[in-house]
Amino acid sequence: MLANKSSSVADKTAASEIAIDLPLKIRIYKNAWIEQVLRSPFVPASEDPGNTGVATRDVVIDREAGVASRLFLPTGAVAAGRRLPLILFFHGGSFAAGAAESAFCRTYHRYATSLAARARALVVSVEYRLVPEHPVTAAYDDAWTALRWAASSADPWLLYHADARRIFIAGDGTGGDIAYRTAAVRVSRDGEDIDIDIEGLLLIHPYFWEPDWPPSENAGHGGGFLTTSQVAATASLPCRRALVAVANKQGAVREPGRRSAARMRGCWWRGEVTIVELNGEDHALHLYMPASGSTERLMNTIIEFINKEKVAPNLSNGPCKAVSAEVPRRGPLTKSCL
Repeated sequence: MLANKSSSVADKTAASEIAIDLPLKIRIYKNAWIEQVLRSPFVPASEDPGNTGVATRDVVIDREAGVASRLFLPTGAVAAGRRLPLILFFHGGSFAAGAAESAFCRTYHRYATSLAARARALVVSVEYRLVPEHPVTAAYDDAWTALRWAASSADPWLLYHADARRIFIAGDGTGGDIAYRTAAVRVSRDGEDIDIDIEGLLLIHPYFWEPDWPPSENAGHGGGFLTTSQVAATASLPCRRALVAVANKQGAVREPGRRSAARMRGCWWRGEVTIVELNGEDHALHLYMPASGSTERLMNTIIEFINKEKVAPNLSNGPCKAVSAEVPRRGPLTKSCL
């Protein structure tokens, strides 16, 4: 628990009432206590691919800010002489140092290794700053720093092996929110001075952060998500495709994800949106149940999304406005239930 104990009846009651329960990860109580249910140990990187077929190494992106990354390179794909899709990945964990995992932990190391090997892609898993040592906004600044670094091909693995025309920005949980705001808001607003070609946005069980967090009993943390200005930014998303995967059991996380996909087509964004709903499954199953059938089907969908041929943007366009989840279909939409 990340709080001092109190003897008051009210505090004890609040301490026993759960506001947010992310299975196998954290519980957030109404008095703002955070209980870490499971945390994965750190594991070292190794340039020896071993039996995974993926070489890894750690790179410091910004020493002063403390931004770093772990790179995952599938050596078999490199040996075939092909340029690889580049996936810039942001891990989840509710922004909190006491609850968040790390790009260097066993859980995300295992997931990024699998993603790199099966999608035959170069994965850059970003280590960003967390609260309470840093404000939440630091994570978004670090994401922007990491994207600019990746776009510059400053690292030899990026320079010699990444396909700069096939960049994907991805994240799960709160990392999905970081990925969205980096791709939609920051690139469309501040990206004039960088040469970057974003093919796709990949949001896996995204948990969209709101200023009222943890939410009050009446506020509802699935409420607002996109303001009018953010919807306008969505209309100018600098990517061709987006995939949003949501878990059916976690309504508090599922509904904002579904609304985000609906708004992508509701504001006349030109790209193609794919919504994947995992029926009967919990948030973060892709991390903590890697052998399950649903995890396998989700991974196959992600691989297909990444390796799909580049699509030409749809030429329709129009004014952008805030819309509800139930919007008229204006752009390409694919929906599947796994």
